[in-house]
Parts: sequence; C-alpha cells; structure tokens
Amino acid sequence: MSRPAIEEEDKPLDPSVERVRRKLVRFFIINIGLLFIALMAVLGGVVYKSRTPEAAAPVASGDIQVPAGGQISGEIILPVGAKIMSQALSGNRISIDAELVDGSRTIFLYDMSERRLIGQFQVRTK
Repeated sequence: MSRPAIEEEDKPLDPSVERVRRKLVRFFIINIGLLFIALMAVLGGVVYKSRTPEAAAPVASGDIQVPAGGQISGEIILPVGAKIMSQALSGNRISIDAELVDGSRTIFLYDMSERRLIGQFQVRTK
C-alpha cells in the first residue's frame, strides 16, 4: 500500500460526517433490536400454539345423535311431481334443487336435526 492511502484511513472524520455515522450506527442497532424482538414474538407464538392442545370443536346444540350401529331416518316432503335435480349436504342441513311440475326450479333447505323445512327459494332468471 502507498503512504497516502494509509494516511487517509487514519485521518479523523469531519465532525459533521462523524455525527451522521453515529446516527446511522444507532439507527442500525435499534432496527436490528426491533427485528430480533419481533422474531422472538413470532417464534414464541409458534411454540405456544404447538404446545397448547387444541380444544375439541364445540358440538352444535342441534346435532343429530346416531345410535351406535344404527341409522337415522326421516322424511322430506316435496310437492307432487317434483324431480330432484341435485342435493348438497352441509352439517345438519341439506339443500335440494328440484324441478317442479310446471318446469320451474326451487331450492328446498331442510334441517335434519330439527326435522323440518327451513327455507324454500324460487330460482328465476331476469
């Protein structure tokens, strides 16, 4: 190395440049500290979730009780001449898409736990 390069490195910084450098170092340390705290919070949350046993899903008050080895039965009454086009089951509710005698479509919503029809929706086009 040449002598002028070594002298440049050893020369003290201008006071205004030294203040800026100190501010940057302080900024860097504060941000690294905050990132470390945030990372520890996330890791703590993950560890807490993995160690805490999950609670069993709450049982809905209207769940159907099926005897062991048995089956449930019931009746869904649709209008005379209705053809079932499709059905969908969600929990204790079943929706039945039916074509009526006059050609119109209706969706019947039935609650199996209460054993009653809870909705009827006409399907129409504009």
